[in-house]
Amino acid sequence: MDPLKTFEIGPAQRRELSGWCALAIGALAIAGVFALLLALSRTPGVQDMVPWPLEFFRKALVIHVIFAFVIWFLAVFGAGLHLAVWQIARDRPQIEFAGRFGLLAVAVACVLLFVPALLDRGEPTLNNYIPAIIDPVYYLGLGVLAVGLALPVFRLLVTPFGRPMDTFTIGVACAAATFLLALICFGLALNELAGEPPSYAFNEELFWGGGHMLQFLSTLLLIGAWSVLARIGLGEDIAPRYVVLGAMIFLVICALPAPFLYFAYPPFSAEQTSAFSGLLWALGPPTLVLAVFAGRTILRRRNSGALPWSDPAFLCLVLSIVVFGVGGVLGMFIDGTDTRTPAHYHGVIAGVTLAFMGLFFTLFLPLLGRTPKGGRAIRFLVWAFAGGQTLASLGLFLAGGYGVPRKVAGDAQGLEEMGAIVGMAMNGVGALVAVVGGVMFIWICGRALLSAVDG
Repeated sequence: MDPLKTFEIGPAQRRELSGWCALAIGALAIAGVFALLLALSRTPGVQDMVPWPLEFFRKALVIHVIFAFVIWFLAVFGAGLHLAVWQIARDRPQIEFAGRFGLLAVAVACVLLFVPALLDRGEPTLNNYIPAIIDPVYYLGLGVLAVGLALPVFRLLVTPFGRPMDTFTIGVACAAATFLLALICFGLALNELAGEPPSYAFNEELFWGGGHMLQFLSTLLLIGAWSVLARIGLGEDIAPRYVVLGAMIFLVICALPAPFLYFAYPPFSAEQTSAFSGLLWALGPPTLVLAVFAGRTILRRRNSGALPWSDPAFLCLVLSIVVFGVGGVLGMFIDGTDTRTPAHYHGVIAGVTLAFMGLFFTLFLPLLGRTPKGGRAIRFLVWAFAGGQTLASLGLFLAGGYGVPRKVAGDAQGLEEMGAIVGMAMNGVGALVAVVGGVMFIWICGRALLSAVDG
């Protein structure tokens, strides 16, 4: 089934989808700027040439992560929610205001999250998953963001199903379930922390459980994206339908115990923390199974003819699987204290981002009637982003092997060993190449969003 025909939308639906796409591209643009600045502030030689402002690294890292991971991923989630509702209830009543107000709320949240850093307010805390700036405006932004996504999730849940769902829509629906689990975890943690003053420990405990659920959400969206890209680029799904659905259901089932961990263990104890970490082992098997099926399909296609490397859908699919796999393998060697940890999650996040780039080029923008131009430029940026992120991740992993600590810059890195210097230099060069690809992606998609509808 052709995904473009499955999700064919009208003018009113195009406006909302355009809004989610614009938010996603804007978030990635902000994250990219700060990614480059962060890489430069840690690159040997460059870090000593520029008088970086006090607390620059820590606040820049907060902004980079919140826009590169949270806003970018959730804006794509919002676009998927919109398409999912349209697919299952094209001719049935829908709660339109929920999507529109949700979109507006997320846009407002982006401003609120950026203001504390822009005005040099608050203290940054580099806690896991959702790093924060201790400032009422920042916390308000997170609350508005949660409401902004909860509204379209609510719309999907109450929309009467009138049409069969494809695997992408099912993936979005499963992601919606894990988003609700994340909200429950955040709420339970906040209830336990009532009366505590904001601090690093406060933010770490508040976002730990729900942050793990966001990993499940991202993985479900990734599987849905792989499914769409395979159908567009190869003419068939990434795996038999029962395998794809089984992978999604498996992830949801493994995520369901998360809220109960707040009752099964003492709040924020080492046992509870470890139990949440243990849930993440569930992310590996389904993605590995789907990657194996994808490899089998690609090998079969290669034996019967040339592979469509010029097709952005196929290229993003293959490179997403490879880079995500590299990040996953690196994650087997982390201990949480050095740069091997960001090496792991940069690879994994880059793999998800490559799949989302493919969605923009082959699903979102064509549905808006704004198919992007420049096939060679698109192929170049995809290779640049994938190659740069892989080099940066391998560099971080190498440096971490020599004990370079994470979440620090400048002299605090202690770059004395040659391996550490080489690793961080690889990270800087790789980040620069990836930023080139990211800038091209933002430029091409931004120009397409602002262009006239295809004739």
